[in-house]
Amino acid sequence: MKILGLIGFPLSHSFSEKYFSEKFLRENISDYEYRLFPIENISELPELINLIPDIYGFNVTIPYKEEIIDFLDDIDSEAKEIGAVNVIKIYYSNKKPFLKGYNTDIYGFTNSLVPFLNGTENKALILGTGGASKAVQHGLKKLNIDFTLVSRQPYKEEKTIYYSELTKNIIEKHQIIINTTPLGMYPDILTYPDIPYDFITNQHIMFDLIYNPKETQFLKFGKFKNAITINGLEMLVLQAEKSWEIFRQ
Repeated sequence: MKILGLIGFPLSHSFSEKYFSEKFLRENISDYEYRLFPIENISELPELINLIPDIYGFNVTIPYKEEIIDFLDDIDSEAKEIGAVNVIKIYYSNKKPFLKGYNTDIYGFTNSLVPFLNGTENKALILGTGGASKAVQHGLKKLNIDFTLVSRQPYKEEKTIYYSELTKNIIEKHQIIINTTPLGMYPDILTYPDIPYDFITNQHIMFDLIYNPKETQFLKFGKFKNAITINGLEMLVLQAEKSWEIFRQ
């Protein structure tokens, strides 16, 4: 039996185990099993791999998408450019594990956003600067959409502003607003990014990478303003299927 899994902490919000378990059952895949591996510190990773000799890959979620890079033997060129990894494929040579990192978030993000674009959107606000944000930044670059990062803390990247600096003019000029933070994720479903929602219009696209709950407070505020709202479920499904292609290599 080949073991796959998800590492992160906490994992109570995870969709992956249910998704892959149902996929394996539905498609009569009997030689793989998917498990959750909640590790409180990324330093636990080598020991985890040693304890499970049949592990052949895993997905990576909050908060390790950037920290995981230090534990890799190789990294896909696109993941390296992004600076974040959410998929690890483990190869074995003389029973020694060799870890290669990939990023499928960018595939999931771009392919779930494109159907909602009408060609006039040329600016986006990205809320958050973590690993998921980096994949979104890369995806927007591929779509030729300019973006500004919105951060709560000082951040080195250019074109970064603070939440307190968001004005009506800035909101109106950025037709796409993407939440890459965990604000609003189950179980803290009443939290939301602190932006001036009064300036949202029906010309906006509000994209939340969160999928649990299906409609976050962030999306509810957008829906109230007649904006197009997208949750992270389709992105998750797309990136999961792309991960499966990598695991089967």
